[in-house]
Amino acid sequence: MDVLDDLQTHEVVNQSVPFVGRDWYATDVALVAATEREGGGWARDELIELGRFAGSDTAIEWGRLANEHPPVLKTHDRFGKRIDTAEYHPAYHQLMDQAIASGVHAGPWSQSEPGAHVVRAAKFVVWYQVDAGHCCPISMTYSAVPALRHAPDVATVWEPKLTSDRYDGTLRPMGDKPGALCGMAMTEKQGGSDVRANQSTAQPVDGGRDGYILTGHKWFCSAPMSDAFLMLAQAPGGLSCFLVPRFTPDGDVNPLRFQRLKDKLGDRSNASAELEFAGVHGQLVGEEGLGVRTIIEMVNHTRLDCVLGSTAIMRQGTVQAIHHARHRQTFGRVLVDHPLMANVLADLALEAEAATVAALRLARCHDPGLVDEHDLALRRIATPVLKYWTCKRAPQHAAEALECLGGNGFVEESFMPRLFRQSPVNGIWEGSGNVICLDVLRAMARSADSVDAFLVELDQAAGANHHLDNAIRELRSELDAPAAVEHNARRIVELMATALCASLLVRHSPEPVADAYCASRLGTRSGVFGTLPSDAELSTIIERSLIPA
Repeated sequence: MDVLDDLQTHEVVNQSVPFVGRDWYATDVALVAATEREGGGWARDELIELGRFAGSDTAIEWGRLANEHPPVLKTHDRFGKRIDTAEYHPAYHQLMDQAIASGVHAGPWSQSEPGAHVVRAAKFVVWYQVDAGHCCPISMTYSAVPALRHAPDVATVWEPKLTSDRYDGTLRPMGDKPGALCGMAMTEKQGGSDVRANQSTAQPVDGGRDGYILTGHKWFCSAPMSDAFLMLAQAPGGLSCFLVPRFTPDGDVNPLRFQRLKDKLGDRSNASAELEFAGVHGQLVGEEGLGVRTIIEMVNHTRLDCVLGSTAIMRQGTVQAIHHARHRQTFGRVLVDHPLMANVLADLALEAEAATVAALRLARCHDPGLVDEHDLALRRIATPVLKYWTCKRAPQHAAEALECLGGNGFVEESFMPRLFRQSPVNGIWEGSGNVICLDVLRAMARSADSVDAFLVELDQAAGANHHLDNAIRELRSELDAPAAVEHNARRIVELMATALCASLLVRHSPEPVADAYCASRLGTRSGVFGTLPSDAELSTIIERSLIPA
């Protein structure tokens, strides 16, 4: 008998409690206000329903299991036949089923309700916090639809399947499935972001009337269990976009050969594969030689989801840190009552709220039922601006939020390491920082109306905060002196992003939030969290970010 059975070594005290049983939508005051303001208030009940389930023991456990049991590549069955699929834990399929049933995927494309895409954006922010990995195929399926519409005959067949609210995780011909998922396979070893260097080829069959035969490789194929993939390949007319299904129109298996799954830093619940193919059937999407122009429709929407995903990471990091600080005592008082910790928590909350109001404003710009000419012009430049900055801030935010939990935050059971590992991916996916900044410069050069729209958006808050007014004047000066603009692109894009967030906060958030953000991001400009000015109303900001249970 162990002597410890009769002895009490210690009592478990001064530990936090699990952050479960909360409505992850309704308790996010900034998200609720932004959703309603940007045209999605009509879906409040279904958002609350999803928010309550996201914060439940069941959903959180699904996320944990999907990450602890990552997918496994199965190239052959037991008889030696090629199957080339990824095998997932049941929790992954449960996450996918819930996401699709809730319309977090491509559902809004089949709805005529204005604001459907804003609602979908809010759902994405909420559900991404449960598990980020499975949101990759959810995002790609959403983003594929506008690209496929460049080929009406292809869209007619595939769009009803992609927008279906029924999930089927099996691989079988499309005629036998209620719904479908679309992945992406563009990056090749030699090119990376420079997709024009792609070596994969596409040869037309009967002049393209019977499709194309593709041969080549892809260094990253996202979500290899998908029913189809958008790919870029060199056709006779130049780099072109193709839809490559897992099964040919005759129902035969398309010979896509997955070589291995990537062992990734984050995004662990989702598979990314290296892919080779010789003689696979594909359908042209758009015109030959216009592959980049066609695929950019998908890229723009996945960039929106990068912003939404990074927003979700910052929101979850903030609430986990505040929740812990409200339950942990140090040196005679609750951790949240220590002024320095309160400064850090409030600063984390500011960043999360700024990302939220900006992300939902951007979602409105992508909503066909709501956009006007100003939104269309703003979207071209605001999408890369916010993609750059929000994704840059997420890793810094995740690290600081983790640190608020001390050693408890460094262990897997705390949830925080998952946020930290996930935080860099959105900054890499669909263009790393330099690529995105160059895209902002291209938007400036090609679309003067986009720059004008951006400045008009900022000016809607003119005169309300002197830090913001100074930042707008500084930005105008930078844009009027383009000689060294590429050299200074990161600094300029950061100024654009923080000024846009500040303008939105000044217009839509309480004064303590807006004033603290403007002073710390546009005034002093310290890159470290926890350096808010002494007059910042810390407790007000913290209470707004996480309503006490």
